[in-house]
Amino acid sequence: MLPLVYHPEYSFPFPGAHRFPMEKFGRLHGYLRGQGIATADNTFRPGRARPALLGRVHCPDYVSAVLENRLDDRARRRMGLPWSEALVKRTCIAPMGTLLTAQLALKQGLACHLAGGTHHAYRDFGSGFCLFNDLAFAARLLLDSAAVDRLLIFDCDVHQGDGTAAMLADEPRAFTCSIHCEKNFPVRKQNSDLDVGLPPGMTDGDYLATVFETLDGLLDRVEPQLVLYDAGVDIYAGDPLGRLQISEAGIAERDGGVLQRCRQRGVPVATVIGGGYDDDREALARRHALVVEQAARLQQTQPDTEFPCPKPC
Repeated sequence: MLPLVYHPEYSFPFPGAHRFPMEKFGRLHGYLRGQGIATADNTFRPGRARPALLGRVHCPDYVSAVLENRLDDRARRRMGLPWSEALVKRTCIAPMGTLLTAQLALKQGLACHLAGGTHHAYRDFGSGFCLFNDLAFAARLLLDSAAVDRLLIFDCDVHQGDGTAAMLADEPRAFTCSIHCEKNFPVRKQNSDLDVGLPPGMTDGDYLATVFETLDGLLDRVEPQLVLYDAGVDIYAGDPLGRLQISEAGIAERDGGVLQRCRQRGVPVATVIGGGYDDDREALARRHALVVEQAARLQQTQPDTEFPCPKPC
């Protein structure tokens, strides 16, 4: 069965008027259970990252400030989320969730995290609803442990993965690619290994051609042993923070096409859900479920493909 990674602490009571839809993680899991995709047998629960482990990737002083509620007003405004013990708990679990998802993908070829994609967090500060960067965290630990020698972060969130690009700028074994709306947050972009800036208003046809052409080229060029895929759904035409005009059918085709291309080449892929900000939380959860549904469908149609782990993991 398709491995899924989830923790019930991902969603907790949160100000209903806040732009960040904290309840979407629980609703996503509930929807997938209702569809029979998430079961007790295929759902894995990650642990909580200890401060010392987070400090291997983030600045230890920043980690302590987050955990102990010592961020100054400027730092609080920049991260955009109200501090709470519940926020800290889920923030320490989610990076472990992406790491676990990657480990499961290395063993089974494909795995999906029902959270993750906090790509605006930098080494020593949070930004854009992101406190710790789960993609950079997982990449660093996998590379440092020699689980893989090279990996690709393929980020299709509508916003540039600026924190990921900055945190991995000195890591040649991790190739960062961000395909995003150019005229959108963050205003000041960082340099990924490859940035593909899209014009506002782009629709399905041009978008899908760009995504698939870019991925095909990178799979040839980078030859990754693992792909970390940020399947952000804020590209959706109705997303209030998006500025692209991609349909739900287009999102599903993107996700299926990305997974299919990786699978055809025998490259394990771990997915995270990334951004999505629809005020209709149920519709948003179903949109985030598209990548998981595509993964489950692909696994059913090609169950015999083997993905040997490149290193003991």
